[in-house]
Amino acid sequence: MDLFAERLKAARILNGYSLQNLADALNNKITKQTLHNYEKGQSEPNAELLQDLCKILKINQDFFTHKAKVEFGTIEFRKLQKFSVKEKNKVIELTRDKLERYIELEDLLALPNNFHNPIKDFEINSAEDIETAAQIVRDHWKAGIDPINNVIELLEDNHIKVIEIETEDGFDGLQTWVNDTIPVIVLNSAKLKSLDRKRFTALHELAHLFLVGLDKFSERDKEKLCHRFAGAILFPPETAISEFGNKRSNFHINELGLLKMQYGISMQALVYRAKDLEFVSENYVRQFMFHMTQMGYKIQEPFEYKGYEESNRFMQLIYRALAEDIISIEKAAQLSNASIAKLRGL
Repeated sequence: MDLFAERLKAARILNGYSLQNLADALNNKITKQTLHNYEKGQSEPNAELLQDLCKILKINQDFFTHKAKVEFGTIEFRKLQKFSVKEKNKVIELTRDKLERYIELEDLLALPNNFHNPIKDFEINSAEDIETAAQIVRDHWKAGIDPINNVIELLEDNHIKVIEIETEDGFDGLQTWVNDTIPVIVLNSAKLKSLDRKRFTALHELAHLFLVGLDKFSERDKEKLCHRFAGAILFPPETAISEFGNKRSNFHINELGLLKMQYGISMQALVYRAKDLEFVSENYVRQFMFHMTQMGYKIQEPFEYKGYEESNRFMQLIYRALAEDIISIEKAAQLSNASIAKLRGL
């Protein structure tokens, strides 16, 4: 498939159009079969029709010519058997579009891929190994024992691409490798309404990327191990001992709420951390979760974590490339999918 054909198909899927839907949106200036021929590389539209396509698909003509390579590894939509093929394809194309622009920008700046997995030689054989793995990662990333203020920025600073998209309610996050060397985490901002959930989901997906030896466990146990890894990154054992003490018979809801606001980890995840570290029993966790359900807190907890969970790295690179005259303001607008006026701060 030639580049134009590939990009046209991607833009159509990204906007949720079938071939017939797109033909209808063009007021039937061309047929579904003609569009099919475009996507097969058998012909291309004239200049007038190309403008119409760009308007309907909300893209500019550069979209059909930029050539950043994005080849996905395995993508698993865990627990989403009811997630439609159409919506899965949309997720993939939204991710591809953002990654292509990101990777092209890095290529223009000649930035090396310095990603390193600090636990690539550490195999997980038990739940206890998760604590060790998480501590190695925190130490390698110089996270110390203080609360992590911005998980997304921490991941991006360590060369893990974090892509946020909006799609159907039912998909939290996923992870994959691009071009065999670039780790990517995708988060559904339509589903992850609270920042504490966004942080936890990002680190859960990081676990799937980083942890070696998960294949020996059942799917259910894999998810538990990845949950434990996320909790251990956000609330390591040393912190848990300092905040909880060694053994507990009960937690006050306000105590958990204040810890949530400080560490950016949900009250439910805090109680599971206490269970993982054997501060409380499984029976207590069941009682606590029952209470949360009765109070209506299972889905929306009280106490809001108010932090900042964004990365400015991409836009910093945009302005760096502009400052060094590597790209024009028009190219910056195309890469960032923003208006020229916005880039100029007008």
